Amino acid sequence: MTSRFELFIARRYLRAHRKEKVISVITVISVAGVAAGVMALIIALAVNNGFRNTLQRNLLGAMADINVMEKQPLYGIENYENLASRLRKLPHITAVAPALYSEVYLTGGPQSTGAVLKGVDIDAELGISAALGHLKEGSLARLRDPHSDPPCLLIGVRMLDDTGMLLNSRVNVISPQGELTPFGPRERSRPFHVCGIFETGFFDFDDKWTYTSLAAAQKALSLGDVINRIEINIDDLDRAPEIAKEIEKVAGPKYTTTTWQEQNKQLLGALNMERRVTMITIGLIELVAALNIFITLVMMVMEKYRDIGVLMSMGARRGQIRRIFMFQGILIGVAGSAMGLVIGYTFSYLANKYRWISLPESVYSMSFVPFEPRWMDGIWVPAAAILVSFLATLYPARNATRISPAEVLRYE
Repeated sequence: MTSRFELFIARRYLRAHRKEKVISVITVISVAGVAAGVMALIIALAVNNGFRNTLQRNLLGAMADINVMEKQPLYGIENYENLASRLRKLPHITAVAPALYSEVYLTGGPQSTGAVLKGVDIDAELGISAALGHLKEGSLARLRDPHSDPPCLLIGVRMLDDTGMLLNSRVNVISPQGELTPFGPRERSRPFHVCGIFETGFFDFDDKWTYTSLAAAQKALSLGDVINRIEINIDDLDRAPEIAKEIEKVAGPKYTTTTWQEQNKQLLGALNMERRVTMITIGLIELVAALNIFITLVMMVMEKYRDIGVLMSMGARRGQIRRIFMFQGILIGVAGSAMGLVIGYTFSYLANKYRWISLPESVYSMSFVPFEPRWMDGIWVPAAAILVSFLATLYPARNATRISPAEVLRYE
C-alpha cells in the first residue's frame, strides 16, 4: 500500500497542470532524451553486430578456421595426404583439405587482372569452403575430370564483371614463379577453361579468387606433388587457438598454424574498437537525459514545497517523500526505455529486411548495411538507462526530505 501511495503521487506530479507547464515540457524532453539514447544504442549495436556477423559468415564461408603451413616456406608440404589423415583423427576437427595457393595473372578477356589461384581437392574442399557450393553458373563436373584439356577454372562473379571473362571462355594463367631454367625462373602461361562462376557474398573473394584442381594448379606452377597449406575446419570457433596448439603438436616442428582470428585480426579489432567508441558516444545522450531528469526534479521540488509540507504534516515519512521523487525518475527512465526499444528494434528489423542503406560493395565487401539486433541488448541497454535515470533522482529526492513542514506552512 505504501508503494502504491508513493507511485500514485509520483504519477500525478509528472502530469501537466496549469502552473507547471515548464516542468511538464522538461519532463517530455527527459523522456525523449532517454528514448533517443536507448534507440540510438540499440540501432548502433545492431549495425555493429550485423557487420561483424556478416563479415564473419562470409569470411568463414570462403576460408578455413585453421591453416597449417611451413614455418619457413621452402619446397612445400610433401606427403601431405599422410599428415591430413593424422589430423582428421584429432577431436573437434570436422574437415581437412589440402590446398595450393599462388598469386597469378589472368589474361584472355577484355580486361586482364591479378588473381589468387587456389588448387583444391574438390571433395575435401566442399567441407571447408562454401565457394564451390555457391556456383551461379556452370558445374563441378569438369573440375573433377583429371583429363580435362585445358583444365577447368572457377572464377568469382565480380571478376567476371571486372574483366568480361565469360563462362566457357578460354583464359591464360600466368605464374610469376614460372618454370625454372638455367637462366632462372621464367614466366609461363597455361590455358584454362572457365567452367563455373561462383559467388560467396564477400567482395574480395568474388573479385580476386579462382579455383582449379590441385593437379592443374601444380602443373601451372611447375611444381611436383606438393601443397603449401592444409586447411582445417573445427566444431567450435571460439576454441580455435587451443585446437591449433594440438594440431601443431601432431604436425611437427616444421609446421605452424594460423587461426581465423589471427588472419582477420585487424578487421575484428576495428569492429571491437568501433563498438566501444559507439557505446561511449551514445552514452553521452543518456547523460544529457539524466541532466534533464535532474533539472526536472529540482524544479519540481521547489514548486512542490507546499505540497510536500502538507504531506509531511499529514504523516508522510521522509522516506516516502524521497521515494516519490525516485519513482518519478524511474518512471521517466522506464517510459523512455520502452519507447526507445520499440523504435530501435522496429527500425533495425525494417532497415535490414528492406535494405534501406546501401553501400559501395568494393569498399565494404557488402552491398547494404546489415542490422542484427541481439535480444540481450534489449535487457542491459534499458537497464543502464533506468539506472542512470535513478541516479539522477538521488540529490533532488534527498533535498525534498530536508523541507520543514512548520516552515513551509507558517505563512500559508
